[in-house]
Amino acid sequence: MDEATERAPRDYPDEVRIVEFSDREFVIVGTAHVSRESADLVRRVIAEERPDRVCVELDEQRFQALTHKTNWEALDLKQLIRARQLTTLLLNLLLASYQKRLGHELGVMPGTELLAAAEAAAELDIPVSLCDRNVRVTILRAWRSMSLWKKNTLLVAVLEGMFSRERLSEEDLRELRRRDVLSEMIGELARELPVLKRVLIDERDAYLAQKIRDAAGTRIVAVVGAGHLEGIERALGERRQENLAQLETIPAVLPVAKVVGWLVPILILAGLGALAWIKGPAVAGENLRFWVLITGIPCAVGALLAAAHPATVVAGFLAAPVTSLSPLIGAGHVTALVQAYFRPPRVRDFQNVAEELPRLGAWWRNRLLRVFLAFVLPTLGAIVGVYLGSARILRDLM
Repeated sequence: MDEATERAPRDYPDEVRIVEFSDREFVIVGTAHVSRESADLVRRVIAEERPDRVCVELDEQRFQALTHKTNWEALDLKQLIRARQLTTLLLNLLLASYQKRLGHELGVMPGTELLAAAEAAAELDIPVSLCDRNVRVTILRAWRSMSLWKKNTLLVAVLEGMFSRERLSEEDLRELRRRDVLSEMIGELARELPVLKRVLIDERDAYLAQKIRDAAGTRIVAVVGAGHLEGIERALGERRQENLAQLETIPAVLPVAKVVGWLVPILILAGLGALAWIKGPAVAGENLRFWVLITGIPCAVGALLAAAHPATVVAGFLAAPVTSLSPLIGAGHVTALVQAYFRPPRVRDFQNVAEELPRLGAWWRNRLLRVFLAFVLPTLGAIVGVYLGSARILRDLM
């Protein structure tokens, strides 16, 4: 057949769609990522279809996380801090914690149906293709596409959902068992943050469809979240070729953001220079000393509030006056790196982080979470110091 045709088999539920064109057949199974029924459906479809290949909505990183309980060993926390990707890691952990919490309430862990697909394929000696985009690329593409205000909106929304103590009713649980809960959450956020839907749903629909289309074989079973079912079915039917390299590219920081990043330190240094010219070196020197103290002390206090290592507190005090005059690195990155060096997370900190994220007190007990605190609280302190120090320079120029 040259034209694509679509049909729903009589003995499959509506979550299974079939797209056929030429001599190829794609059986798409839409699942809820925390549903035991979805896992059973996946096994049934693979057993009945006996495809040439099974494609799953996983990238290598997520697949290793699901199949290897000690995947934390591959995480280079210090390198992530140096690359300024700590916020990305935190967002990833927040989403994973939310999904795991739902899994506890639903009685099945996240990713069960994806593992079931890989296991069912292995039992039948069917090759498996991991077809999702790298999760870090996806998060960075979403993060880089948002304004500062939208980023704050996202963090508040995720934190609010994570720390919420509201219990799901039995009716809610029944409804969630048949849906892709992460896609549902993203859909709700997309009403406030349309860029999330574009990057997390629309782009991945196109990416997944292309990877499925590129898979070897004439009969393919693809296991994807229910939120991607319609988009992948449509993309396969249209047979539009996607540029995967473009979809895997992390957007560069916008030039205007770089300009704004350098604008504050340039204005502060220019203000100190103007003070030295207009009112003399003594007044400029006094403002410089005030700058050192007013940025260093709040940053150190932030580290103290995080119960950080003494070396982290000292590092915050010394780093804030300098890093606040450069957009290349923040005081929080310095304090987080020092904290990770002197108090490296233990095995159990990585293993328990998803469960402990929603418990506020655990942030001071879990060493991995304390690294995040040693990043966030000193950063906030340094920001306060920059505001007060700039106000002092501006006042003395008047």
